[in-house]
Amino acid sequence: MDYLNRKHFRFFGTHWNSVTCKCVPLLVIALVLRAILFPTFPGFSSIENNEVVMIQNRSLSLKSEFGIHKIKFLEVPQIIWGLNNQKIAFARSCLTARMLNRTLLLPSLSASLFYKEIDQLLPISFDKVFQFERFNSHCKGFVQLGQYSDISNRTDVIELQKGSGRKWTVERDFHQLRQFSHDPYDEYEIIRIVGKNPFLWHDHWPVKDYAKVFECLALVDEISDEADRVISKLRKIGRGLRRDIVSENSKLESVPYIAVHMRIEKDWMIHCKKREQRSNIREICSSKEEIMERVAKIVGPKAPTIVYLAVADSLLEDSSILNGWKKGLVPFEKRKLGVAGIYKKYPYLIQSAIDYEVCLRADIFVGNSFSTFSSLIVLERSQRMMREGVTSPCAMDVRWPSYAYNILGESNGPQRWMTNMSATNLQAISYGSNDISC
Repeated sequence: MDYLNRKHFRFFGTHWNSVTCKCVPLLVIALVLRAILFPTFPGFSSIENNEVVMIQNRSLSLKSEFGIHKIKFLEVPQIIWGLNNQKIAFARSCLTARMLNRTLLLPSLSASLFYKEIDQLLPISFDKVFQFERFNSHCKGFVQLGQYSDISNRTDVIELQKGSGRKWTVERDFHQLRQFSHDPYDEYEIIRIVGKNPFLWHDHWPVKDYAKVFECLALVDEISDEADRVISKLRKIGRGLRRDIVSENSKLESVPYIAVHMRIEKDWMIHCKKREQRSNIREICSSKEEIMERVAKIVGPKAPTIVYLAVADSLLEDSSILNGWKKGLVPFEKRKLGVAGIYKKYPYLIQSAIDYEVCLRADIFVGNSFSTFSSLIVLERSQRMMREGVTSPCAMDVRWPSYAYNILGESNGPQRWMTNMSATNLQAISYGSNDISC
C-alpha cells in the first residue's frame, strides 16, 4: 500500500489514522475544561438545557421580526410647528429609531402654534391625534412605537446631542447615528436625543421610507368623524347645486368638489416673500387673484362646482376671498359652509388635521408647492394613484389630480403636480420646490 495514503501513528499502543489522532486530543481537552468550568451536580444537565432555552427565548423576545428592539428605546424632544412639519418630524424620528434599531417612545406633539415661544406650546400626546395600535399594526417590522410604561429602568439613559450650524454636515450627522447604533451606546435602554427640533434634523432617508411611515398614520375616530361631517356637507350642497346633473338616488360620494389650500395668510406672505428673495425664485407667492384665475382654468369639473377654501382664518386679513370667482365655481370656507363651530372646539393642530383630511379626499386638489401642508397631501394622493395602478399620473383624465397654483402650467392654468416617489430625500417636500414632476 501507498505509505502516504496509509499513514499511521501509535497512540497508547494502538494504531490511529491521522484524522482520529487529531480529533481525540481536542475531545479530551474539551472534556477537561468542561469538568473544571462546569462541575457536574445532580440535575445540572437539565438546568443547563433549560437556561439555554430561556436565553434563546429571551433573545427572540427582544427583537421584532425585522430586528427592531422592543426593549430599547429612542426618546425625542417635543415636536413643534405646524401639523405637517410635525408629521415630517415624527417620520424623521421613526426613521432615526429604525436606524438605531430601537422602538420610538410615544412622542409629544404640539396642539398650539407658536414659532418662538417654545415654553407656551401646548403638548398633546401622539395617540390623541393618531391611532396608536393601527400605526404599530400597519408599520410592523418597519418602525415601531412604544409606551413609557414599557421602560424597565428609566435611569438607564444616554443623551445624544444633535449638532447644529454649518460645520454639522449631513455626513457628520450620519456618522453620529452610526456610532450610537453600536456599543457602548447601544447598551443603554434609552437613547434620549436633546437639542433642536426633529424637523430640523438632517435627512438621511428616501421619500419612499417617509411615505411608508405616513401610510401608517390614521386620525383617531373623533377627528376623522369631524372631517366626514365637513365633507358630507360640501357634497350635499354640491348635489343641491347640480340637481339637473346628479339624481337624488345617486351616492353623495359621487358629487365632486375642489379643495384649494389658499395660502394668502399674513404669516405665509411674509415667509414666502423672504423665501423668494433668498432663493431668487419668483414662483412661491401667489395673490388671491392669481389663485382664482388659475383654478378657473382647470379642465374637468362640470359647473357648478363647489370649491372649498382651506385657509387659516385666524391669520387671514383679507375677508373677500369668496368674491371674484369665475361663474360656475362656488367657493365656500368654514363660516359660509356652516362648520366653523366644528373647528372652534379644537386647538390649532386638530383644526389643521380636519382641513388636511378634507383636502386629501377632494376630487381635485390645488395647493402651493412650497407648502408642507400641500406637499404632503400631494404625496398621499400620488401614493393612492400608484396603488390604483395609474401608469400616467400626469395625464389630464387621471383620478385624484393635483395642481400647484404657484406654478404656471398649460393654458395659463396651474401646473399638474405629482410627488417624485424615487427622490433620495424629502428636501422638495420639507422646504418646497418648483420641480414638481409633471
